[in-house]
Amino acid sequence: MRAGEVLPPLEIEITRTLIVAGALASRDYQDVHHDPEAARAKGSPDVFMNILTTNGLVGRYLTDHFGPTAVLRRVAIRLGAPNHPGDTLVLRGTVEEVDGDTAVVRVTGENGVGRHVTGTVTVTVPVGEGDAR
Repeated sequence: MRAGEVLPPLEIEITRTLIVAGALASRDYQDVHHDPEAARAKGSPDVFMNILTTNGLVGRYLTDHFGPTAVLRRVAIRLGAPNHPGDTLVLRGTVEEVDGDTAVVRVTGENGVGRHVTGTVTVTVPVGEGDAR
């Protein structure tokens, strides 16, 4: 783990099931996350992913890279273009700074519409765990 390290991208297919399951798992019962007609009535072309699901996918991206012992200390993300069924989300990350076993990683995620998510994640990786990645 070193400043400037670029993490490999992660592509995630955005399915209707992923969107609905993420909303249900996070107890977000807003109709725009599960009811296509309600989403269209509110100006969206279809249901769209909620921020908590995106947050979970960003966390998965980092723990997939740094390993299961990685601890997410701080996650600060902002949403942009929505994720709809049929999109592919591509997450990318760059280590911005390292202090001992803790790093700040800049994360972005793009889909076919544009930038879906931007933010930073502070992650702690026990010494030796992130060295071989």
